[in-house]
Amino acid sequence: MTLFPNIQGAKRTVLQLVTVVVVMGALSWASVPFYSWFCKVTGFGGATNVVETASDVILEREMKIRFDGSTDPSLPWSFKPVQREMTVKIGQTALAYYEATNTSNRPVAGQATYNVVPYEAGGFFDKIECFCFTEQVLQPGETVVMPVSFFVDPAIVDDRDAKYVHTITLSYTFFEIPLPDQDTAALSDTAPAATKLN
Repeated sequence: MTLFPNIQGAKRTVLQLVTVVVVMGALSWASVPFYSWFCKVTGFGGATNVVETASDVILEREMKIRFDGSTDPSLPWSFKPVQREMTVKIGQTALAYYEATNTSNRPVAGQATYNVVPYEAGGFFDKIECFCFTEQVLQPGETVVMPVSFFVDPAIVDDRDAKYVHTITLSYTFFEIPLPDQDTAALSDTAPAATKLN
């Protein structure tokens, strides 16, 4: 069965190819927000929790936290963790930083997706504040340092699978998104989520 039965030959082939390109483009555009939503709702892929307050329980047991950062190939940024790893007590609030630089000659907006490995630890990795909660707009050549505040939920020690975890890797990937309107961009320039270095 063809998509366009009333159009013959080469015209029908071209029309079908254009339709496929449009559909694939729409799916590609929607994949990042859909994947982020899916992971947050289901916990798939080591999605983390968002909490408003720190833990009131701190255990003596320690957890090694590793940090990883990458960008989509189309995003003209460099992006990396300032510190590659740290050791924290379970339940202790910690603060880590990532650095991003816009290497292009135009303003660029980015949004980070994130997960933790191993996946069993995702439900016990709690974020209080994170640059990934909002879009980031970097001007040409601009460098910012962006914080993430987190703790490992003490309930991890009672989980059947996660209690054997001793190292957690927190990973972010930045993707380019459309620039916000001028008012939103102005607010982004004054937001406390990132520290501008230049």
